[in-house]
Amino acid sequence: MLSTSSQNTLLLIARVLFAGIFVFSGWGKIMGFAATLAYIQSAGITFFPVGLLTLAIIFEFGGGLLVLFGWHTRLGAAALFIFTLLTCFLIHHFWSYPPEAAQLQMIQFMKNIAILGGALYIFCFGAGGFSLDAKQRRS
Repeated sequence: MLSTSSQNTLLLIARVLFAGIFVFSGWGKIMGFAATLAYIQSAGITFFPVGLLTLAIIFEFGGGLLVLFGWHTRLGAAALFIFTLLTCFLIHHFWSYPPEAAQLQMIQFMKNIAILGGALYIFCFGAGGFSLDAKQRRS
């Protein structure tokens, strides 16, 4: 059994590792908005693409920051869960890609399934003791 301090340290490391992909990717979408918009349109999303991309950035970058800092962590995890679930089926629908592209899309899809598990775990158990949520509870 790990000590509470060790658990909180590992939870902090886990949050940083988990949130990092979302913060990095969300920032990339912000800085490359036009290129990302072209990519999602090429994936067949033509309904309200600018609005959907804006929402994706809010959910991905914003949710990633919430989890990273452990502030409203469960809300951030829920946003990342929703974003990732939609990404699975709107972007990485490997079953509809030609065979030469399907394998890469399947890998991305399966990676996202694993990320969904991480988001659910954070949603259920929160950020741990080394977080803004915990600091707020102590105040």
